[in-house]
Amino acid sequence: MKRCWITNRNLFASADGMLGCAARACAMGVEMIQVREKDLAARELYELVHRFLSVCPRTRIIVNSRLDVALAAGAHGVHLPGCSPAPSALRAICRPGFLIGVSCHTVDELKAAEREGADYAMLAPVFTPISKASALPPLGLDVLRRGCASVAIPVHALGGITAANAAACIEAGAAGVAGISLFA
Repeated sequence: MKRCWITNRNLFASADGMLGCAARACAMGVEMIQVREKDLAARELYELVHRFLSVCPRTRIIVNSRLDVALAAGAHGVHLPGCSPAPSALRAICRPGFLIGVSCHTVDELKAAEREGADYAMLAPVFTPISKASALPPLGLDVLRRGCASVAIPVHALGGITAANAAACIEAGAAGVAGISLFA
């Protein structure tokens, strides 16, 4: 089971506290960290990504939404909201092996993400989110199962994922789980 921690620095007293949590999560086997600090200016985000790369050298560091920062900082990839340009349109400026993930909320969006060249997708919310409010109703395990079966790219379950329900997501076909509070 692949595990992705999505950051939220507001849950920590300091950036050092968040980076300490990242180091512990990596030691526990988290394979990917999505740096999701939407309100940071490009320079601040760049510096934070560099710190994550130093603290977690064997973990893939993915930057939320900011392809420019991800490329400049030497991150392993970018995670895009569903309304972004197609991953295939961005490949020309990305180095080989650079990951492009896409947020999806329906089976049709998963199919589109695959068709448009995404390396992976996150399907959310599978359950009621724990760390933030969502206007979207929970999709449930049946939609997750149908979604995973409809695409060949890895799908990570997101939204309300806990230690108690992570295995059910994998049984439904998810390649992995992702969460904000799951690893913090």
